[in-house]
This record gives sequence, structure tokens and C-alpha cells, in this order.
Amino acid sequence: MFCHCGSQNKYKRLDAKLERKMIEVKKSSWGHSNFKSIDSIILRFPQFKEGLKNIKGVFEQYDEDSNGTIDLGELRHCLEKLQLQLEEEEIEELFHSCDIDGSEGIQFNEFIVLLCLIYLLMMPSSSSLAESNTSKVGSPQLEATFDAIVEAFLFLDKNGDGKLNKEDMIKSLNESSPWEKSPYRITKTRFKEMDGDRNGKVSFREFLFALIGWVGIDNDEEITDKE
Repeated sequence: MFCHCGSQNKYKRLDAKLERKMIEVKKSSWGHSNFKSIDSIILRFPQFKEGLKNIKGVFEQYDEDSNGTIDLGELRHCLEKLQLQLEEEEIEELFHSCDIDGSEGIQFNEFIVLLCLIYLLMMPSSSSLAESNTSKVGSPQLEATFDAIVEAFLFLDKNGDGKLNKEDMIKSLNESSPWEKSPYRITKTRFKEMDGDRNGKVSFREFLFALIGWVGIDNDEEITDKE
């Protein structure tokens, strides 16, 4: 899923910004997680999938040439229509950071990540999302899905530094059943699936791409399966 051959500089600034935002959210009045174990996250996968599929209509609406991707110009139109106020530099940064295959076009799975990142970055740090009406990225069901995904990341981020490391994963996988610890190879495999650039830490962006794969959203199937 991830392209390892190109420069990782396009991710560095955005991932640092996401780390800072996660730290802010963790410290905020709502910055807790309702998840108590890794199993409780897995049990939510069907709801995650259903909620994220609601983005399909938005994607198809702004894929103006119907080629299965959203280019930079189409993304600008999308954000304008959704009334998401971002600077041009921020739009380009998000576009290139989510265009992981370097195709100069955002595919459906990449678009899901992009909208969720915007949702997080525009999240008010001082109050509960449930009490905030500032987000306009989609339906209440979609926003609730994004909220739950953020909470899942917060649960996994045991030391609250805005990113995940292997120690975080070991603690999370073993937390629900400490007497029956997960084999190290399983922890290592799960972490490797998330650590796209192999730098030993997982940003919220990388976590999102892995989660989309885990819940079973297939890019080609979701776009070509017309009703």
C-alpha cells in the first residue's frame, strides 16, 4: 500500500503537525478513549466500514471527470463546497501527503484519509466534539466514525506523544488478557503493517491507511460497484 522508494520529506511536516494535534486532543476535556482493549476496537470494524463508505458519494461528486481519482483542482472545489477553509499551502500539503503512490490523483481510500486528517486538524482542542458544530466534513454518522477512529488511536498511544511505537502496540495487544500475551511476531507484524515508512513510529496518517485495509474497504470495489 505504501510507496517506500520516494522521499519521505512530504510526510514529515504534516505528520509532525498531526502529532502535536493528537497531544492537544489527549490533554483536552474530551481527550479520552472509550475503548478498553484492542478487541473492542476490532469489534467496531463493521461500523467503521459502514460509516466510511458514506464518503463514496462525496468522492464521486467531486471526481468531475469520473476517472476514479480526484486531482488537485477537484480537491479545491470539494473543500470550497464543504466550506472547509484551508490555505493553499495546507491543501497542497494534504494532497501530496495522501497521494501515497505519487499518481497526482487521490483515490477513494486516500480521500478517506484526507478527510479524516482535515477533521482532526480542524478539531477544537478545548471542547468535546460532541458539543462542537464546526465540522462540515460529512454526515453525523461519518463524523461519529471519525471520532471513534481518533479514540482508537488515543487508546493505542499509551504514552500520549501523538504517535505509536512498538511498545505501545505490545501494551495494547496484551492489555485485555495479560495472562495470555500475544506472540511477539504478531505484534511485530501488526506494527509493520502500520509503519509504512519503516521509521519505527506510526503517525495518525499511517494508522488510517492501515485501518482502512483492516476494516475491508477495497478501493476498486467501492468505486466501480455502481448501484
